[in-house]
Amino acid sequence: MSNANKIIRLIDGEGGRATSHLVRDIFLKYFDNPLLAPLNDSAVTELESAKIAFTTDGFVIDPLEFPGGNIGKLAVCGTVNDLAASGAKPVLISVSFILEEGLEIERLERFVRSMAETAAEARVTIACGDTKVVQNSKGDGIYITTAGVGVFSETTPVEPTLIKPGDAVIISGSIAQHAASIIAIREGLNADPPITSDCAPLADMVGKALVGNTEIHTMRDPTRGGLGGIIIELSAQSGTKFVLDEVKIPVAPVVFNLCELYGYDPIFMACEGRMVFVLPEPMAHNLLGILKGHPYGAGSAIIGHVEKGNGVILNTKSGGRRVLIPPEGSPLPRIC
Repeated sequence: MSNANKIIRLIDGEGGRATSHLVRDIFLKYFDNPLLAPLNDSAVTELESAKIAFTTDGFVIDPLEFPGGNIGKLAVCGTVNDLAASGAKPVLISVSFILEEGLEIERLERFVRSMAETAAEARVTIACGDTKVVQNSKGDGIYITTAGVGVFSETTPVEPTLIKPGDAVIISGSIAQHAASIIAIREGLNADPPITSDCAPLADMVGKALVGNTEIHTMRDPTRGGLGGIIIELSAQSGTKFVLDEVKIPVAPVVFNLCELYGYDPIFMACEGRMVFVLPEPMAHNLLGILKGHPYGAGSAIIGHVEKGNGVILNTKSGGRRVLIPPEGSPLPRIC
């Protein structure tokens, strides 16, 4: 392993190169199989005659509540969006709660209510669950683990291997909103206007996109590692070169100013309510129109294209070209 200390560090869970090394050197070493090996957000398989997507996720965010959501809403959105990114319609979620002794019942109920409301919006059923309680100071309030199942209708599962030179790249809204909202809380900033997380369930928006544009090659929600992280992954998985235009990537002014203040790069900062689409360029404007007609896609933009080659190039606002390299980890632990 690249971890010379031979211990788990916070950086190993932040979605950068350290996480990649941990997954490949430990988990894939023992769990490797055709379903897991692609390392997509969901595994796609067939059970008898039904094609399904299956995913799992864990949520340890700090703080537990933030402008635009809380750990409960985040848990449902994260699970739903991973399934939607595979092209599946989310239908079932399981939830496991690890509760710390001393957590206020009223606060727990607030999180659970948010989960129920978000699941209802996404039209998924929370079908089963489990609850454990650990001693005070052993659980940081609450941790949530989920699993989700989605089904495919007429749409074909989308895969990074379908990406081709000439494809266009679309993002469904401004980036780095979620991470910036967490930074603002942690740093005690009173931004005007307040920085609100983009946390949202995207299944309905993605469903409309798939119905209106069946040539989408792949989708991915840019959570840990942000837009830059998932584009680097898609380039490696597809064996193609991505070229992004920085001036076309939407970033809210208040988020940009926060990043300038603290030295963060918004392209590698987490979103929790955005989807990246890669599809043939002739279909891009059709999809853009569909996305802009949905509340969660109003800020959509075409931000780049795919070429022959490998790696990721960012055409900068200053007129230069920057090679995007995945960071070792994230400067923001426990972002989701």
